[in-house]
Amino acid sequence: MALELRFTEEDEAFRAEVRAFLESHLSEDLREPVRRQTSVFPEKDVALRWQRLLHRERGWAAPAWPEEFGGPGWNATRRYIFDQECARAGAPALIPLGTRMLAPVLFRYGTPEQQQRFLPPMLAGEHYWCQGYSEPGSGSDLAGLQTRAVRDGDDYIVDGTKIWTTHAHYADHIFALVRTSTEGRPQAGISFLLIDMDSPGISVRPIVTIAGEHEVNQVFLEGVRVPVTNRVGPENEGWTVAKYLLEYERGGGVAPSLTQGLAGLKCVAEEVEVDGTPLLRQPEFAARVSQLEIGIRALEFVELRTLSRLERGDSPGPESSLQKNASVELEQTLDTLMLEAAHYYAMPHHPRLRQEDGNAATVGPPELEPAVGRYLNSRAASIFGGSREVQKNIIARAVLGL
Repeated sequence: MALELRFTEEDEAFRAEVRAFLESHLSEDLREPVRRQTSVFPEKDVALRWQRLLHRERGWAAPAWPEEFGGPGWNATRRYIFDQECARAGAPALIPLGTRMLAPVLFRYGTPEQQQRFLPPMLAGEHYWCQGYSEPGSGSDLAGLQTRAVRDGDDYIVDGTKIWTTHAHYADHIFALVRTSTEGRPQAGISFLLIDMDSPGISVRPIVTIAGEHEVNQVFLEGVRVPVTNRVGPENEGWTVAKYLLEYERGGGVAPSLTQGLAGLKCVAEEVEVDGTPLLRQPEFAARVSQLEIGIRALEFVELRTLSRLERGDSPGPESSLQKNASVELEQTLDTLMLEAAHYYAMPHHPRLRQEDGNAATVGPPELEPAVGRYLNSRAASIFGGSREVQKNIIARAVLGL
């Protein structure tokens, strides 16, 4: 017997409201970049246009925020419905670095002054954040970071470098982990700072990915002055703050987009034929698609459980590491199957070739256009946000008690 979600009349009325709003406000010039998107985040201008529209028209720019901070105060069911309908309609994803990752940290650890200063412009799409965690010598081993912050009166002076910093070339602010002490355990000497990217001493160097895209960067900080009032939480206790933030980075919100990706895969596999038979009706390929569908459905219910935890006032907890590994595996499987379905149509859509000929016509089903770029980009998902091996260690220690 299949599991089936049932919604109340009020929930279905809310779904109808969301669907009507999307039909009237989600224009084609917002949908089209999403269809072609290959990187982790949508284009900055597209994402911020959509966020500002949601904020201005309905106050829906931050579905998870409580009402006291300007959010809609939705329960888990409404957030699920909203995410599901946005994915179905092909809406741009809301950039998570500020509203989904940093905001919960400020709710819990931020001072009233920090909340008042940073949350309203974050919600309105006036601030664009990036994350300064990884360093050249300490990516997965985050406790080994070496970027130093030395107290000088009412400021810290920050020196060091961050790497793989997504959208740092767009960001006007960065939340960063810095070392404020070298005594005791490595984790005990880390602090969490909010830094203006326009500060003197900050420079950004692009890193071009295997997909030929400029998405990540290396950020250099040389003698950067940061007010002590921009520290979130006590000095030397940033590790606790960072772990809390990572729970929100690693868990939730992936199943609706995977469901839409699966629908696209099925359309392509029905159209592409092998020896006169649609690929989706080839037993071996069909079995892999079915297995993927089961996995996405299971992830969907796990994410709903996480939403329920958040609704009760809990954090996602270490189970977010389980979700992270599961969602990455499903995403990579989806991208692999789409690339296999593309077959000889794949190469004309390699991002490097399309960059050289921006007017190149689509070859094959339009769903295949971003297939190569997505496949190449999703290889990195096993590493960013904490590598697969790090997540397994967290699961063994904090979930299984080993």
